[in-house]
Amino acid sequence: MLEVSPRKAQGIASVIGYFSNLIQLFPMGDRAINLEIAITGYKIIDTVLTYETFPKQWAEIQYNLGLSYYNRLHAERAKNLEAAIECYFNALKVYTRSSFPQEWVDTQNNLSAAYRKRIRGRKAENLEAAICCLQAALEVRTREIFPHEWAYLQTNLGTVYSFRIHGEKAENLEVAIRCLESALEVRTREALPQQWAETKNNLGIAYYQRILGERAENLEVAIRYYEAALEVRTCSELPIERAQTQLNLANAYSERIRGKKADNLEEAIIFYKAALMIRTINAFSEEYAIIENNLGCVYCDRIHGKKSDNVEAAISCFQAALKVRTLEKFPLEWAETKNNLGTAYDERILEKRTNNLELAIRCYKDVLKIYARSDLPFDWGKTQHNLGNVYSERIVGENRKNLKTAIRHYKAALQVFTRFAFPQNYLLTKFSLGRAYQEGQNFQDSYTAFTDAFDIIEFWRGEIISGSGTEGDKQKLAEEWNELYQRMVAVCLELENYTQTIEYVERSKTRNLVELILTRDRHTIFPAEVVAQLDRLRDEIASGQYELQNATAQDPTALAQHLQQLRQQRNELQDRYLPIGSGFQFEPFRATLSHRSAIVEFYITTDRLFVFIITNQTQQPIVLPLDFINPNKLANWANSYLKAYSNKKSHWQRRLTTRLHLLAKILHVDEIIEQIPTECDQLILIPHRYLHLLPLHALPLTEDSSLFDRFPGGVSYAPSCQLQQLAQTRQRPEFTHLFAVQNPTGDLSYTDLEVETIQSYFNTSNLLKQKIATKEAIDNTSLSNVHCAHFSCHAYFNESESRKSALILANAELNSAPTQSDPENYLSLKKGGVLDLNKCLTLDGIFTLNLEQCRLVTLSACETGLIDFQNTSDEYIGLPSGFLYAGASNVVSSLWTVNDISTAFLMIKFYQNLQDFQTSPTIALALNKAQIWLRDATKKELHGWINELPDPVSRRELLNWIRPIKAETKPFESPHYWAAFCAIGQ
Repeated sequence: MLEVSPRKAQGIASVIGYFSNLIQLFPMGDRAINLEIAITGYKIIDTVLTYETFPKQWAEIQYNLGLSYYNRLHAERAKNLEAAIECYFNALKVYTRSSFPQEWVDTQNNLSAAYRKRIRGRKAENLEAAICCLQAALEVRTREIFPHEWAYLQTNLGTVYSFRIHGEKAENLEVAIRCLESALEVRTREALPQQWAETKNNLGIAYYQRILGERAENLEVAIRYYEAALEVRTCSELPIERAQTQLNLANAYSERIRGKKADNLEEAIIFYKAALMIRTINAFSEEYAIIENNLGCVYCDRIHGKKSDNVEAAISCFQAALKVRTLEKFPLEWAETKNNLGTAYDERILEKRTNNLELAIRCYKDVLKIYARSDLPFDWGKTQHNLGNVYSERIVGENRKNLKTAIRHYKAALQVFTRFAFPQNYLLTKFSLGRAYQEGQNFQDSYTAFTDAFDIIEFWRGEIISGSGTEGDKQKLAEEWNELYQRMVAVCLELENYTQTIEYVERSKTRNLVELILTRDRHTIFPAEVVAQLDRLRDEIASGQYELQNATAQDPTALAQHLQQLRQQRNELQDRYLPIGSGFQFEPFRATLSHRSAIVEFYITTDRLFVFIITNQTQQPIVLPLDFINPNKLANWANSYLKAYSNKKSHWQRRLTTRLHLLAKILHVDEIIEQIPTECDQLILIPHRYLHLLPLHALPLTEDSSLFDRFPGGVSYAPSCQLQQLAQTRQRPEFTHLFAVQNPTGDLSYTDLEVETIQSYFNTSNLLKQKIATKEAIDNTSLSNVHCAHFSCHAYFNESESRKSALILANAELNSAPTQSDPENYLSLKKGGVLDLNKCLTLDGIFTLNLEQCRLVTLSACETGLIDFQNTSDEYIGLPSGFLYAGASNVVSSLWTVNDISTAFLMIKFYQNLQDFQTSPTIALALNKAQIWLRDATKKELHGWINELPDPVSRRELLNWIRPIKAETKPFESPHYWAAFCAIGQ
């Protein structure tokens, strides 16, 4: 250029500049080389079109050169960004706000982007600089005059606020959401589809990180925004942008709360792998490294596949990311992946455990050389927490010293992870700290740390809006933190605080059902003026929570604090009258117990079975020794029992008596009963998890005795103390109005005589017989005045989705499956055939019934008492829970596939007993007496009883059935015939 005339040099420079602009944006060829060519071109013409001679052209060169450096793939990323920032500042020497407002705004926006990505300097300060640039640009580009440019800048500002470090994180994210949602008012899908998709994508990022509002709902909102963006960001039109949104969507699925965790993680893996198809290491090395890093995190958490294989896959992903994320080029990103690699080594199964933990410690210590608390407090705190985890498990060195080091790291993390700034991390760290104290036998400090963790869980429960259709989120929350309940129970026992032990056991059990019933029955539980106050607080909380969740609050932080105060007022008011739920108190509950009643409550943890005995005579619950029952023996017995029931019913039936004798020995039932005062003649059993499936009431005692003999006042069940307490508030003295569903499928031989005989014991009855017993008929029947609801039909318990468990009604079974799969509405049965769930009375449907006067619901069908015992939320989920919620005081249900004829005998005798209130004042006692009678009745005794039945048709059919039996035979002596049914409730 020096060898030609200035005029010719200027002409050549113009051509090179034009070419550099084109090659910078050229979509074909090698992008990295294209950018190098552009940078070379801009540098050449910078020597001709100088600041002094051609300031405007020089500023344009600086602007484009900055853009090329920002996108550059060769050389060190940190240097490239510094070069970009320098170029943009050079451009601003000419592009002033007054002389070149358009160019000034564009440069401020690009400078903001460079600061946001900047590696050198303090991250927090770089983000502040980015915000200043955008805010300055927005002073020029107002919505009224430049709506599209304004929306573009609002989108970028919202994105920066999503990652801001200064200020409260929660408030920054609310600002981000407001910016992005305001941008969408201009960036509509119809007018600006690509820009609309960009803003939707960024809103997803903000909601993914959001602190205020319910976490589960925030993640669902994020997923909806990402999915909307993908509708525009197609593979053919916008592959690069699509890959970015797929990455974000994968992030959201990896942390999703709703749905099945295992399925969500598989979705995340699918989206990460899809993004990798575009974001390859050669074309997009930085983005490739991000995806590999995140994919490794998901493999660490993966449920499907072998754990050892998943962890090795995670390590491979992290190592792949570290090929790009080197310490020299990307120190912060290197530290992030190193941190994750440390976690993978901590979880590694292959190789020696000792070496893996040492590798993890090395990784974390390397990371802390980059993460300074002053610059990156969150990342520093997370690494401190991770170091605490590894030291708490470390094998090398003395255990006491390792735990002391772990505690030091957890406390360091809590300097950053405060309750209000980072509640999720605060909870995790408090839990880990409590666990370390527990392992070190420092139970008082462990108790304090666990208490702090519980405060956050209760706060989160309060944020889930009751009646919003998201109560399942509470169940997921309980599942996730079930170990905390277990550990707190163990710590309270070590501190010999038995009252608090049982209170935490109860806080763990049936919380959703308790809260739902409490709300439903509030008019009968609380005085009218208290109900009015509770309703006002409920409505104000729901309204505020709606504002918070939908980001419409003017001051979200202040509103969140106000809502917490309202929840506290509500809980305190409620607890003054009936302390249950989070406020459950043992002493008020104990005081309500009759001196004749005793409760035996079980609680299963990962390695123990706790047994508590509660009576009115003792001030604290009696706790049996921790080594009293061998949990492994019990689990093995239960597995064998359930396996035999599922696969070999005839074998299971033959050996049932033997199995129950063995179970009695494993549970040490005789020793448990010895602890109960002799004046107690009523027993309430509160099982836990799989114990709900077992006929504990049928367990034998020594010397051919039984629980029925020891407790002549009755043996009943309750899902929890709190539900028992609620059931006592339901006084249902009337028992004259029967509603019954009778043999809707028409294939139960003795069901018709059962129901029609039972009908004779009621003054008023409404029977839906056979084909008339449809879902529509039940929907059209008012049940609010019914005193007894009797369902004599088939039932189905859905092990995978309890809410689809159902009582099978007329016309519900289809001959063939629908042409298209529709699991929400149709269910394939194991025995063959398909159920139309819309024509069944499902658990969801039961929850909508109104049984406010109902004293008893009898489920005279197979497996109606089964519950989802595999979920770790400790919720009581099954058909009985639905009827308890609907208003029934008592539910009688079955634990296995029952025999039709023995059930008919049992049910008729049960209802006969209920007619004599003097001898059978409770549902449980009437059922127990019927069971004893059926167990012990000989043919002769059955013959005499049949002849006294009021219905001649029933008499004839039953006499025909017993005719072939030998005179002194007890045809129903086996527990298979009489022990399936149990009474739940009062």
